[in-house]
Amino acid sequence: MNSTGGLETSGSTEEAIVDAVRKTFPDGVTIGGIAPRRIFARADRAIIYKLCEFLKNELKFDHVSCVTGVDRIDRFQVVYHLSSYENRCVLEITVDIPHDDPEIDSVTPLWGGANWHEREAYDMFGIRFKNHPRLERIFLPEDTQYFPFRKDFKLGRQ
Repeated sequence: MNSTGGLETSGSTEEAIVDAVRKTFPDGVTIGGIAPRRIFARADRAIIYKLCEFLKNELKFDHVSCVTGVDRIDRFQVVYHLSSYENRCVLEITVDIPHDDPEIDSVTPLWGGANWHEREAYDMFGIRFKNHPRLERIFLPEDTQYFPFRKDFKLGRQ
């Protein structure tokens, strides 16, 4: 960071963001690619809250535009799209979580907009977001016993 709190930009803004993330999280974050105004990363679920807190408070990622689940059969993934208006960059973070323990920290305390996205991921995939202020179904009745976006869900099953 420079003296005004902005990113050092001897290279691109995206490279400065990646450098800051790598310095702060030498373990637990893997950068998968960099494109103009876009960074792709993978993170361990154990650090997702700390990583997001750093991204929001230090690197000015001020908006979460997406939190969604993906069923890869052998695991779930939670995918975050975070935007920094100041840096004009979107960061995509993918986190693997085990199929038999689909739980991850909620980022709703950081970005209120994550609230509805996390509730949808819970409702459709059964992914539990720890410390979510109101984790309950958003589309389906509360007594529904299945998660329709899971790949093991059978159509016509009640």
